[in-house]
Amino acid sequence: MTPAIQAEKLFVSYGKLQVLRGISFTIPADQGVVLLGANGCGKSTLMRSLNGLEKLQSGTIRIHGDALSGASRSELRKIRQGMGYVFQHFNLVPQLNAFQNVLFGSLGRQRFGLLSCLGITASAADREKAMHCLDRVGMADRALHRPSELSGGQQQRVAIARMLMQDPRVVIADEPIASLDPKAGREVLDLLWRIVREEKLSMLCTLHQLDLAQEYGDRVIGMKAGHIAIDSPASDTNKEQLNTLYTGMTRVDAQPTEVAA
Repeated sequence: MTPAIQAEKLFVSYGKLQVLRGISFTIPADQGVVLLGANGCGKSTLMRSLNGLEKLQSGTIRIHGDALSGASRSELRKIRQGMGYVFQHFNLVPQLNAFQNVLFGSLGRQRFGLLSCLGITASAADREKAMHCLDRVGMADRALHRPSELSGGQQQRVAIARMLMQDPRVVIADEPIASLDPKAGREVLDLLWRIVREEKLSMLCTLHQLDLAQEYGDRVIGMKAGHIAIDSPASDTNKEQLNTLYTGMTRVDAQPTEVAA
């Protein structure tokens, strides 16, 4: 089966500072992976590289077999349409209600663009699907509420519904509970992982909580100073091993390296 994400020998540099130093990993279809690492280790650069927002110095990224490098604008747009995103800061449009924010998940395939996402020209099928997505995350009764009327956990649920509206095959979740209190954070992770498994999606999720990484992830990938230091099933990891990701030389600027040719 074609892997959901395949990264081979990724190098990214900013001037003489080498941020990704030969990163390689493969995520099979239907696997939920947690990415760990201290601030400054290169996680954010890796996450941006996975959808083509960060230019690789060298290496190859394939999403379900489609290479990002060399892809035309239309090809890249098609690849991105198969990827759903959940962010730390929710990124909901404050002037719109929850239902309209979920409709934004269909923006890439809408003929009338923004008008469709506002619900003005959205098809009956898309409107029904948006409500179904809200129901999946327990927010159907808040469909007409604006983000300011929702708690942080509720806003993240709407963001997950918006992601579902995209019909993704791969989910990129970048610290999805960093802005939430522990109770709301656990509820969001319960929901996110349940949906990923029910829909048979693949996910790469960055977290900082080691206990949650072990509890939820099928697998843990740990980064340190631009390298992969750990890559193993979550059940085979222990706290002492994971703590090494946050001790010693952790930042990409801690070990100056010449830029690869």
